[in-house]
Amino acid sequence: MEDAVKKKLAITAVVSLTVLMVSMQLFSAAHSSAVRNRIPAPSPSPADVIAGPGRIEPVSEDIKLSSELSGKLKSVDVEEGDPVRMGQVLAVLENDDYRAQLASATAQVQEKEAILRKVTNGARSEERSEAQAAVSQAEAVMANAQADLARRQSLYQSGIISREELERYTREYKVAKGEYEEKPNRYSLLNTASREEDVAFAQADLRLALANEAESQARYDKTIIKSPIDGIVLRKHHRNGESVSNSAASPDPVLTIGDASVLRVRVDVDESDVNKVRVGQSAYVRADAYGNQKISGHVVQVGRLLGPKTIRTDEPTERVDRKFMETVVELEPGAQLPVGLRVDAFILTDGVQAAAVRPQM
Repeated sequence: MEDAVKKKLAITAVVSLTVLMVSMQLFSAAHSSAVRNRIPAPSPSPADVIAGPGRIEPVSEDIKLSSELSGKLKSVDVEEGDPVRMGQVLAVLENDDYRAQLASATAQVQEKEAILRKVTNGARSEERSEAQAAVSQAEAVMANAQADLARRQSLYQSGIISREELERYTREYKVAKGEYEEKPNRYSLLNTASREEDVAFAQADLRLALANEAESQARYDKTIIKSPIDGIVLRKHHRNGESVSNSAASPDPVLTIGDASVLRVRVDVDESDVNKVRVGQSAYVRADAYGNQKISGHVVQVGRLLGPKTIRTDEPTERVDRKFMETVVELEPGAQLPVGLRVDAFILTDGVQAAAVRPQM
C-alpha cells in the first residue's frame, strides 16, 4: 500500500516538473521573439543635425544708448543688472545752458501771446472811456477859446485892445481846435476793430516764437537719456563726470540695455546646410560652463543673406573662408544663461522630427 502511494507521488512530481520546464521554454521563446521584432527608437545621425556656434542675446538684441550731443555726464542713475522701465531717465548731461535757452524761448512765447491778444481784442474799455473824456474836454476847451476870441474881436473893433492881443487869442483858438479834431480820431481808432494785417503779423510772430521754443526743447531733451524698452542694464560704459561724444564714425555708448525676459541664440549656419533650416524646427544648445546640460529651443528666424562668420570659436580648425547664414533660435521660457555667452547650437532637421513622431509597430 505504501509503495503504491510513493509511486503515485513520484509520477505527479515528474509531471509537474515537466509542465514547468515546458512553460519556461515557451515564455523564453516568446520574449526572444518580442525582442527580435521590437523596432528601436530612432537616434539622429550627424547628417540629421545642423551644428554651429552661437551667442546668447536678449530678445530685443543689445540696445546701445548714446547721447545725441557731446558733453559731460551730470549723472548716470543705474548700475549693471538694474531693471529699467520704458521712459525711465537713465543718464543726464550737463544742461544748465540748454535749460536757460528753453526758459528764454518760453518767455518770448508768452510775450507774443500777450501781443496777439491785445491786437485781437483791441483797446480796453478804460482806454475807450479815457479817449471819450479827452474828446469832451477838448471840445470844451475849444468852445471856451472860441468865445474868448469872439470877445477879443469885438474889443479890437472898438479900439480897446491891440492887434497883438487879438492875434494871441486867435492862435489859442486854433490850437484848441486842432486838439479837438485830433481827440475824436484817437477815440475812433481805439473803438475800431484791429486790421487784418496787424493780426496776421502778430500771429506770425507768435508762430516764430513757438518754433524757437520747440527747438530749444528738443536740444534740452537730447541731454536726457531715457530707456526705450522694459529690460535690464547689460553694460555701463560711462560714469558721472565723464565726457561723451556724438560721432557716427566712433560710437560712444553710455549704456547697453536689453529685454532678457526671453533669450535667443544667433547661430552661424554653414552654407552647405542652409537648405535644411526651417522656422519652427526644434533645437538645443550646450555650453562648456554647463557641462552636458541641454537647453531646448526652436528656430524663429532664418536669414536671407549669406555672409562671413560673425561668431568665432577660437578653434585652430575653424573655417573662416566659407559663407554663413545667421539663424535665430529662441530658447524655452525660464532659460537662465548670461547674455553674450558662446554656445554650441544644434538644430534638428525635418527628417529627425518626422522619425520622432513615426508610429511604432
